[in-house]
Amino acid sequence: MPNPAPSAPFDVSALINDPYGTYARLREAGPVHRITGPDGRPAWLVTRYEDVRRALADPRLSLDKRNATPGNYAGFALPPALDANLLNMDPPDHTRIRRLVVKAFTPGRVDKLREPVRRVADELLDAIEAEGRTDLLASYAGPLPITVICDLLGVPQDRRPDFRAWTDALITPDPARPELMKEAIGNMMRFFTGLIASKRATPGDDLLSDLIAARDSDGDGDGDGSEGADRLSEDELSSLAFLILFAGYENTVHLIANAVLALLDHPVLMESLRANPAGLGAAVEEFMRWDGPGPLAIRRFPLENVEIGGVTVPAGETVLLSLAAANRDPHHFSEPDRLDLNRDRSGHLALGHGIHYCLGAPLARMETEIALAALLERLPGLALDVAREELAWRPSMRARGLISLPVRW
Repeated sequence: MPNPAPSAPFDVSALINDPYGTYARLREAGPVHRITGPDGRPAWLVTRYEDVRRALADPRLSLDKRNATPGNYAGFALPPALDANLLNMDPPDHTRIRRLVVKAFTPGRVDKLREPVRRVADELLDAIEAEGRTDLLASYAGPLPITVICDLLGVPQDRRPDFRAWTDALITPDPARPELMKEAIGNMMRFFTGLIASKRATPGDDLLSDLIAARDSDGDGDGDGSEGADRLSEDELSSLAFLILFAGYENTVHLIANAVLALLDHPVLMESLRANPAGLGAAVEEFMRWDGPGPLAIRRFPLENVEIGGVTVPAGETVLLSLAAANRDPHHFSEPDRLDLNRDRSGHLALGHGIHYCLGAPLARMETEIALAALLERLPGLALDVAREELAWRPSMRARGLISLPVRW
């Protein structure tokens, strides 16, 4: 018989200030915990590697919010024009839409972007190099991914600062001013509606123009006007553009900043990589495992009663899979709390697993590797410009990201 899950108080501040210690205690106490989240809603938190990995690929765990028990889940209140995206879909819709965009993120296509990404990195460093100090998050780790993903989609230069501000409002909402999130959502919807109309009238050499062409064609390639199996709805089109921009910015900015902080905390490793930048690819994988940007996978809802780690989770209830806890599980990774570039880190779950594995994983890896290579090459003596304990993390259980990263060189 499955065992009941222990109940666990959910201290969001502990997960922000000491996430890995907190997850270690939960993981030790049991594989699955019945928790009350910061929104006051119940959920089931899964903490051990094997259970998390298995659940990530379990087709019985749905991403579709319509399969949630009424009243048990409260997520972002996005309009349909932003909500019909891959993070809310199961097959066959998920398969259909992912097929349309996955070719833009293959390793071969991404490799062709290495030179343009390095050019962006150098331009950003040109602007700050002579100053000798900066908030690296604001001047480098943030602008680099937003520039790259906006270039890929064809977002005009003058709208990029707006989009970054709206994204920040969604990543870290101000509980004292809930209207700011609503304003950001409304602004995003109008932005994507206008951008799609502009690209539809004047297509460019960019991914969004390609997606619009797929939306407006008959979808089956025969030109007879019949709707093909791969055709996007208008809401799916705008939602896909939103997801690519949002995820392409949020995850990569935190990955770059967290990796830089890891190097600052391990100066011997930083000098080793400065002398041997060929090791940066392996280093990025270990940075993702050790302190990745997404502590939790996107929530799931069981289509039926599901047993996880010996605990029965009822259909329709919210399941949270802790990637952060799984990546520090000592039963899978030896000495998991140690940053070790020589370890076997194969199978880390920082970017997910199964059919919902991160679409932009090759791009995020490449951007982070180039961002670090440029920093190490051009900013000798890189060091924190504040005491380590003064660094603050975003008050979010969903994103592991710094508020600022003051450095000097």
